[in-house]
Amino acid sequence: MSAIDLNSDLGESYGAWAMGDDVSMLSVVSSANVACGFHAGDPSGILKTIRAAAAKGVVIGAHVSYPDRVGFGRRDIDVTPADLTADVIYQIGALKGLAAAAGVTVAYVKPHGALYNRIAHDQKQGQAVIDGIKAIDPALVLMGLAGAPVLELARRSGLEVVAEAFADRAYAADGQLVSRRAPGAVLHDPQLIARRMLQLAREGILEAIDGSTIAIDAQSICVHGDSAGAVAIAQEIRRAFEADGISIRSFLPTDRA
Repeated sequence: MSAIDLNSDLGESYGAWAMGDDVSMLSVVSSANVACGFHAGDPSGILKTIRAAAAKGVVIGAHVSYPDRVGFGRRDIDVTPADLTADVIYQIGALKGLAAAAGVTVAYVKPHGALYNRIAHDQKQGQAVIDGIKAIDPALVLMGLAGAPVLELARRSGLEVVAEAFADRAYAADGQLVSRRAPGAVLHDPQLIARRMLQLAREGILEAIDGSTIAIDAQSICVHGDSAGAVAIAQEIRRAFEADGISIRSFLPTDRA
């Protein structure tokens, strides 16, 4: 692998509540999953993040979520497919409007938190998200968990997809993310994380939390913007990759990035 995308969840501050360091992270990543207001982010802050991303040439994606600001979008909601489709359309539309005001476009969609985990295997909600994306802009790419059935569902529905792996999360032996409620679910050591991601890029494998080896085919790597030490982790991954001859760039073709 000569290049890989590095993405992060940004635009998540709300009023006086600061979340992450968007400006610093945008100097490291190639794609920004920007909050759309349902789990985090206010219009002014989202627009500021979009403008900062545009200035750095970072590709913008819509980070859609369940309507759950109090739970930061990490609480599962048994929403109807019709409501979920409308929620997705609404969020993408809002981000598209702000992006247009900044002179850039939204290129992809990455669901957030509980919605991301739910649609990975829930065909009904997964199709509802896909239907929402197709309704507003079928050219948008869906970003999802590497190996998750939702990616094939999206392909069959006519969407382009990109598979991602998580730098700062532990994996179970079945290739799923370890629940945040479990010990060791979130990784913090930048050097360890960078070594794991280099192995992923070189060999397509990672060590699971039980010590087994799992295969992961990913074109993008995520560092959560709200994690402690997130910028340092992203910087170390980029440094390690570039030292190994792997460049950080968007998964999209140049004419679409």
